[in-house]
Amino acid sequence: MLEIETDPQRDEVTVRQKYWGPRLSSSAAREAAALPAGSATPSGARRHVTSFSQPAEIEELLPVDGGLRWGVPALQVSVDGIRSLELRFVSADAYPENGSDRLDITLQDRVFPVEVVLSMRVFADSDAIERWATVRHHGGSDATVEITRLDSGSWFIPDAADYHYRAVFGAWAEENQLQRGRLPVGELVFTSRQGITGHHANPWIMIDDGSADERYGEVWSVALAWSGSWRMTTTRRPEGGVAVTAGFGHDGVRWNLPPNSEICSPAVLGVYSAAGTGGVSRAWHRHVRRHVLPAADRDRPVLFNSWEATGFTVTEATQLKLARRAAAMGVELFVIDDGWFGKRDDDRSSLGDWRPHALRLPNGLSDLFDDIRALGLKVGLWVEPEGVSPDSDLYRAHPDWVLNLSHRRRDYKRHQLVLNFARHDVRDWAFEWLDKLVTELSLDYLKWDMNRPFTQAGWPEQEQAQDRVWIEHTRNVYSVLQQLRTRHPHLQIEGCAAGGGRLDLGILRYTDQVWPSDNTDPVDRQTAQHGFSHIYPASVMSAWVTDSPNANVGRHTPLRYRFHVAMAGVLGIGGDLATWSPAELEEAGTLIAQYKTVRRTIQHGSQYRLGGRPGALPSAVQYVLNDQVVVLVYNPHGNVKSGPRWLRLTALDHNATYEVTTGGDTGDCVPGRLANGSRWHGSTLMAVGIRPAAWEPIGEDYRSDLIVLQKLPD
Repeated sequence: MLEIETDPQRDEVTVRQKYWGPRLSSSAAREAAALPAGSATPSGARRHVTSFSQPAEIEELLPVDGGLRWGVPALQVSVDGIRSLELRFVSADAYPENGSDRLDITLQDRVFPVEVVLSMRVFADSDAIERWATVRHHGGSDATVEITRLDSGSWFIPDAADYHYRAVFGAWAEENQLQRGRLPVGELVFTSRQGITGHHANPWIMIDDGSADERYGEVWSVALAWSGSWRMTTTRRPEGGVAVTAGFGHDGVRWNLPPNSEICSPAVLGVYSAAGTGGVSRAWHRHVRRHVLPAADRDRPVLFNSWEATGFTVTEATQLKLARRAAAMGVELFVIDDGWFGKRDDDRSSLGDWRPHALRLPNGLSDLFDDIRALGLKVGLWVEPEGVSPDSDLYRAHPDWVLNLSHRRRDYKRHQLVLNFARHDVRDWAFEWLDKLVTELSLDYLKWDMNRPFTQAGWPEQEQAQDRVWIEHTRNVYSVLQQLRTRHPHLQIEGCAAGGGRLDLGILRYTDQVWPSDNTDPVDRQTAQHGFSHIYPASVMSAWVTDSPNANVGRHTPLRYRFHVAMAGVLGIGGDLATWSPAELEEAGTLIAQYKTVRRTIQHGSQYRLGGRPGALPSAVQYVLNDQVVVLVYNPHGNVKSGPRWLRLTALDHNATYEVTTGGDTGDCVPGRLANGSRWHGSTLMAVGIRPAAWEPIGEDYRSDLIVLQKLPD
């Protein structure tokens, strides 16, 4: 619910958020609209106001830089060096659009040739609200218009006695680590200046009054749909009130706006739930499936990726040997990773030279892929279109194609540079070779990687306009991905950036799934997957079973535990199958077959986080779809004396009966323990719970189980 207020003395308008919470009936909405406006509470009392503060600015949809405002500006524009906007109301237009309802509020500076459009969209089948902003330099004016901040929108969080937040932090190989805490008075900023979403933070936040848990309590959440640099600022004012503003870009960038042009921000979305953090997570998952993913209902195949098995040493013989073992295990898709192209014997050369390695693949890839397909497998390739090696034919031919600044060095990371996708010639070149590759090899799958952040992020030929590279690079990555999907509707695409460096609601519009982390250790993955699940559904989370000891951390874990952790998302295999014993291959085949029986429920069902802290205490994750219930149970430390012992399930039918079809005990009956074929009332499973064998306080480390229940017809 919004309010547009005009101040006739100052000839200025403000647009404020008046309500954000549970859906209201028509009569309740009319009552709410009649309540006091601005900084007033429902009782009519106002926040403390002094000569040095304007508390009502916390409620504005897009607080501008100028006037009686001293908080964080969501829009900062200078015209001929004057950095202050004074906006008038022009119009408010509501209309249906693609199954949603859209509202555009148009404002215009009272003197300068600047127009601002605040747009928002609501959905009948989603709790998400989508917002964005457009700034136009209109008319024939030759004024210099420069934007230094353009957020997609500011979200006011309703008044509460206190505020707590949840967000994630991390680094390479430890992405999506959940952090929780009391929201401090002042400004809390999460950002990326790397040109990609980043490993160290992710553009979302959840806020509650401190009482919300996984199942209960009101939670407000904001997420930005953008895959480049970004910034999210949460402000808690000393006189009360909290707002979250988010948008693309970061401190220091400047975007020139020529006459008769516009710049449009990416979408920022908000979700409210009264069912705790679990409820708001499931609301995000529903929205992603219904309104973000390009092929949401498609089942993701069980894949094998060759990277950890062969590294850069990709040959026909090694790949075919792995493919035979993968097919025998029940794998459905075989992906050749880095090392198949140019003279790529290590990470020092050949990015940009996208042709098969002449020495190691003298016959190319067509015959090899035909042989792999003959095993019943689909095929895919790893690519890194945005990277270029200085030791490459592409760089020698086009040294101007990389991000660079005049009179500055070109710093390497991972022995490579970043191609400037803001250039149309680079964008068109990338689509041309990718389209040719997919067409000629009849590829089913692409893994699009991006292995380094931006440095010297300039485009000298654009002079004063070169900071637009921070926007147009990402938009042209989107453009190439969209063109590939249009030309090849069957193609599945996985997004990756050295692990979880490009994960957000923006990239998910063009990809089927993402790679959350290069760390495949199952214990570390549990914590990463826990943070991941707060916004993103299991159907987009690639999860591999790799070798033990793990290559990243050296930890030894049983194959069963590794599989059960990876089953919580899109199951993949990344180990060196050539070294697996016959017993391991047989066990893997059994576990893959089990996964296929529950895949649809895991990938498309409602997800519930149960138990203690994943990776540290006994925990579980439950999925429900139609009549099937899937529960993955974990205990990383066998001698844990505290923590949960009984696991209470959730979201079942109280009056229904459920039969255990997988994962039940076959030995002596233990109170609370499930046996295969046993039947239980939904009310018992939720009120009393079960005693998972993996949660017993004495036993080996890294115990886990897959439990499947089927709801019986009445």
